[in-house]
Amino acid sequence: MNYELIIDDAALEQLRALPKEVRRNIGYRLEILQNSFQGDVKNLEGDERRYRLRVGDHRVLFRLDGKIIHCML
Repeated sequence: MNYELIIDDAALEQLRALPKEVRRNIGYRLEILQNSFQGDVKNLEGDERRYRLRVGDHRVLFRLDGKIIHCML
């Protein structure tokens, strides 16, 4: 089951500020999430559509709207 991945502009700026290896790892984990919705994913309290993906010391915040993953990093 493939999901569409949308990364907002603020998240892209934050991602670009990270070291190259961290960016690669986050990109790899987002690809896995997009293709199979697997990884260290946890639903956030207060909104059933908001999640976080843990990538090492970093957390990628995203909202799931049907088959669309909207990253807010």
